[in-house]
Amino acid sequence: MNTALPVSKHSKLRRLLKPLPASCLLYRHLCTEPNPQPPPLRLQDKESKVAQAIQLLVETPHQEWSSSQPLQSLLFSSPPPSPLFLFKITRSLPSSFHALNFFKHLQQNLSSQDTQFLSYSFQALLEQTGREPDAASRLSELHQASKEWGVPLTVKAAAFLIRYFGRLEMVDKSVLVFNELVPSLRNTHVRNVLIDVLLRDSRFDYAMNVLDEMLQPISEVPPNEITGDIVFNALVKRGRKGRNLSEEDLIKLVLQFGKHSVFPKTNWLTQLISGLCRSGKSNQAWNVLHELLRLRAPLETPPFNAILTGLGRSGDVKRMNTVMAEMKESGIQPDVVTFGILINQLCKLRRVDEAMKVLNKLGEGSGSDGVTVEADVIIYNTLIDGLCKVGRQEEGLQLMERMKSMKGLAPNTVTYNCLIDGFCKAGEIERGKQLFDQMNEEGVSPNVISLNVLVDGMCRHGRISSALQFFSDMRGKGLKGNAVTYTTLITAFCDVDNMGKAVDLFDQMLTSGCFADAVVYYSLISGFCKAGRMDDASNVLSKLKEAGFRPDIVCYNSLVSGFCKKKKVDKAYEIIKEMEEAGMEPDGVTYNTLIAYFCKAGDFAVACRMMKQMIEAGLVPTIATYGALIHAYCINGKFEEAKKLFKDMSSVSKVSPNTIIYNILIESLCKNNDVNFALSLMNDMEAKGVKPNTNTFNAMFKGLKEKNLLEDAFILMDSMIEHACNPDYITMEILTEWLSAVGESKKLKSFVRGCKVSTSTA
Repeated sequence: MNTALPVSKHSKLRRLLKPLPASCLLYRHLCTEPNPQPPPLRLQDKESKVAQAIQLLVETPHQEWSSSQPLQSLLFSSPPPSPLFLFKITRSLPSSFHALNFFKHLQQNLSSQDTQFLSYSFQALLEQTGREPDAASRLSELHQASKEWGVPLTVKAAAFLIRYFGRLEMVDKSVLVFNELVPSLRNTHVRNVLIDVLLRDSRFDYAMNVLDEMLQPISEVPPNEITGDIVFNALVKRGRKGRNLSEEDLIKLVLQFGKHSVFPKTNWLTQLISGLCRSGKSNQAWNVLHELLRLRAPLETPPFNAILTGLGRSGDVKRMNTVMAEMKESGIQPDVVTFGILINQLCKLRRVDEAMKVLNKLGEGSGSDGVTVEADVIIYNTLIDGLCKVGRQEEGLQLMERMKSMKGLAPNTVTYNCLIDGFCKAGEIERGKQLFDQMNEEGVSPNVISLNVLVDGMCRHGRISSALQFFSDMRGKGLKGNAVTYTTLITAFCDVDNMGKAVDLFDQMLTSGCFADAVVYYSLISGFCKAGRMDDASNVLSKLKEAGFRPDIVCYNSLVSGFCKKKKVDKAYEIIKEMEEAGMEPDGVTYNTLIAYFCKAGDFAVACRMMKQMIEAGLVPTIATYGALIHAYCINGKFEEAKKLFKDMSSVSKVSPNTIIYNILIESLCKNNDVNFALSLMNDMEAKGVKPNTNTFNAMFKGLKEKNLLEDAFILMDSMIEHACNPDYITMEILTEWLSAVGESKKLKSFVRGCKVSTSTA
């Protein structure tokens, strides 16, 4: 039977609920007879009475309830029933239909002053209705009816309606229920329910308005821990619509709660501190913790670990130590994570000795600081890795042995990988291989990182064949490589122009099920470009695009360079056009490649135009730019243009020439018999602090020999010794032939011994 209460039927309800004759009210519990109050019923007796009432209500048709003396006596006899008694009966009836009829019965039999009794029964009626399928409309009707009947809601009934309407996405209805409550019912519990509903519906501003009243310094409805949990949990959820609190407002909110002795849970506070630190606001994070400490918040270790991590990212070890000192003063015990963070940061800053002191302090057990934390495998691995990264692999080995002696600790795969990597990077490949074998012997399973570390070490030190053989052996033993393994090997073979092997490995990589990333394609393209195999490079470029990758600027520059070397400048321009269409502008490398190409082709007009475009694009010409132009001018006998460009380097472009630029000019000037200007450039090098090399002196000796400027040669021989430039076979060939011919062999012998040969005071 439908028990809904549409608004249109309220008049009918009034007729149904009109007062009964006085004879029917004899059983009202507000009896005026002066009977003494009996002693209160025991809990068992109360429950028995509830069960009796329910049985009578179910077995008796509701039209006959008023005439059932046993029922009336049970419900309304002296002593008067308690509101809880009527609440239990209503809630325990089999359906909302029975509950509604029982509520009507109470209305007929209770005085208009007994609203508390009706309110409790009405609360139970709401709960009954809320469990049934068409609850949404029926709850709305009951809420409206309660206002017409003058039945005030209990706090729990109000909270129930607000929450239930919220779950049904009828949030406006929830707000209406709250606004219609008398102020005394808008307590902390009801506000908590409303705030939760509003936040779940992304009505952030409205929720904050309700919360503001609770957070006032002297509030009649102060927040409690439930308020804090609701608000903080909602705020921490990423992507919630309407969450417009800045980090500063968030901090203010936390401190406002704190003044009411309501503090965020550890996990939420840790997330707040971590977020502030990631945003570069470590100072604000520390101020929050300071203020919470002042408010006597029961803080735990994780938020302090979060701020230590943040300070570690910025390398602020001094403040990390300050934080740890203040933790101690506040009685907050650091844990193994705390010390791990400190040790990790010290190792990253290569301050390994300080990190070892922290470890030794832990090893002392309960020392003067009361530290009882013992180092775990992660801390030992961090220190071993730190020692290896600063080239102290032997100490890393010793630390591993110390680790073995600790109870409950044993080296794992990470431990060995750190050591193997350290020895391989130091060029001690055999030691790395020995450790790899040792970990197998000790039952520590190597993983693909162990494999990759050794393969990379071998490739870096020119042992590519050994790396490939080792990789093949490991595959035979079931340790398969991944994309990193193949990429390392492919890149190594590309670097030594063994493109055939690189392609074979690429094919093997795909057939083995490894995912080829962009780096592999870039390596192959670069290798083919260096080898001048531009058709193959173009094919790999097509495969790269088919795989869903986009070439980067380095890849495009490799192709431009490759096509320029093959004198296919039109193809190079096609690549540049494609690069620009992909949203990438040519960089300095692109321009330098084209400038070098046109310089070699003798097309100086285009080369200079390219350089002008480069500057207009906001790029600064580099040594490579000037070097290509100066070298081309010199080769083509345009020495004046070369000198002018050299002068412009320092005065206009502010690019300081290096040894290579000086060598190009000095060699070209000496070949052109302009030895005096070449000597002046040597003086210019000295003045600007540019160190000459053996090639510089060789070029000068050739020029001086042609002019037979012997004394100047002696001075340069002394200068060569001063600059610690070792003579090579070209130097000795020039000077032996020249000095022997002029009878100065003794000076040549003195020069070879590193003795001064010039008698000039210049």
